[in-house]
Amino acid sequence: MSGWRKKGLVFDTARQGVGGWMCHSALTPTPWRIDDDLIRVYAGFRDAEGVSRIGFVDVRADDPSVVVRVSREPVLDIGRGGCFDDNGMILGDIVDAPGGLHMFYVGFQRVARAKFLAFTGLAISRDGGLHFERVQETPILDRAPGRSTIGAVHTAMRENGRWRLWYAVGDDWEYIDGRPFPRYHIRHVETADLGAIPRHDEVCLRPRGNEYRIGRPRVYRVDDRYLMYFTRGNVTGEYFPGVAHSDDGIAWERHDEALGMALSADGWDSRVICYPALIRQRDKWLMFYNGNDMGVDGFGVAEAHASQLSGGARVYG
Repeated sequence: MSGWRKKGLVFDTARQGVGGWMCHSALTPTPWRIDDDLIRVYAGFRDAEGVSRIGFVDVRADDPSVVVRVSREPVLDIGRGGCFDDNGMILGDIVDAPGGLHMFYVGFQRVARAKFLAFTGLAISRDGGLHFERVQETPILDRAPGRSTIGAVHTAMRENGRWRLWYAVGDDWEYIDGRPFPRYHIRHVETADLGAIPRHDEVCLRPRGNEYRIGRPRVYRVDDRYLMYFTRGNVTGEYFPGVAHSDDGIAWERHDEALGMALSADGWDSRVICYPALIRQRDKWLMFYNGNDMGVDGFGVAEAHASQLSGGARVYG
């Protein structure tokens, strides 16, 4: 796949944000279609202390560089003190399913002897995505053997009445220049009940070479195959997306060279490109993504013709 055309920084949070809870950053931008005219991009917006809350930016579907609306208040605020999400959250996925619009999010908690803990919560909206309510104050994907620090769902897909979840799993830290960075890889599980996710799961992708983390899996159906966009980090500080394909969503083959996008010569995405999420728009695909410092400036968008995505295959979901 080649030919992603960058359209620039769509939402500059410091300039276009509403202040207060939305001072800077737009973490893991996740598009959801409202209708033929509007796309809503949910993201985690940080306050002056760096704590993120979930809000949204509505953009024109035919020209996603045009911002139509910005949420004045968070659609989901931080959790109660002492809960797993009391120090911010990022977007995992948005799925329209029986019972309402399901938001899978990753809640952060600061602890004394680790940089942070990050586990997955679930909130549901019944008003079209303007407000979300937690289904519980505890994670739906919590600690388990092998995931003592991170269990972060970033794709939730409904197939045959069941949920398929792809998530990042972390258990330890990589120290680079004396600073701790989380180590994680990608796993998958299937369940009929989000309130009882099995502990037994499958490894999808692990870091390779000088990588120490590989995560934020965004999975799509491509005709009869699966396509995954993810983000990989290595010990020299590079942080960049990768691409993988699978017949069953469990065993994956990486084709990172197929991404078809490079760093800009300067500006907001000149050092880092990360957390891509795709949505179809007529004969094009739109990719919303973060840049330097994991999205400190906001989020941008790139586009590609439908025929260019994975050799002309069509993505569903």
